[in-house]
Amino acid sequence: MHGQLPESLKKALKVEQDDFFATGISIVIHPNHPLVPIIHMNIRYFEMPSSFGVGKEPVRWFGGGIDLTPHYIFDDDARYFHTYLKSVCDKYNPDFYNRFKLWADDYFFIKHRNETRGIGGIFYDRLTQNDNMSWQQIFEFSKELGRSFIPIYTELVNRNRSKQFTEQQQLWQYQRRSRYTEFNLVYDAGTKFGLETNGRIESILMSLPPTAKWVYNYQPEVGSEEEKTLSLLKKGINWV
Repeated sequence: MHGQLPESLKKALKVEQDDFFATGISIVIHPNHPLVPIIHMNIRYFEMPSSFGVGKEPVRWFGGGIDLTPHYIFDDDARYFHTYLKSVCDKYNPDFYNRFKLWADDYFFIKHRNETRGIGGIFYDRLTQNDNMSWQQIFEFSKELGRSFIPIYTELVNRNRSKQFTEQQQLWQYQRRSRYTEFNLVYDAGTKFGLETNGRIESILMSLPPTAKWVYNYQPEVGSEEEKTLSLLKKGINWV
């Protein structure tokens, strides 16, 4: 995407220039199987070309992350997911995992439900060479994080895709999808950016699930896997 930033976004991004260029990759998978988790990966780059000049500090940054939204939270899967992300972060900066995990916990939080969208992951934005890293290191980190998507999700799919599931579990999946939908339409920064910059609407809304259900005042059965999952949809859980 490229063009002129509206005034509201200039204020939000705290920039003075109008022109911008943005590019990125977003992947969202809503599996048919309720025991296979929803996953989201995004790597993006933003720059303001008019800031590139002799003696100027260019306005440019990377952002992104990977987060997981299981319909049912399995402890072993959650540990595997977070351990893998930590191993990627630790190669570049020992502070990245804790810093970006906290950012993900705060970002992927559905305030009106008082619950997280899933088990988080890592999330970062406006990462530049001012973060004690060279521009090339930041680029390499963003690429390696993006490339970790396939091995991570392949492992999680293969662990769960052959398990049998019930109609009740499928209905719970649709219920969890509704929460994912609420977050993306109400809070997601990428959705807001795309809409405010007249992006392609089908691309902006591609993250929404094909089927979701809103069950009025749903209360899980005491001691059920559904209740366990709800109890783990909160910030600050250490999965590593």
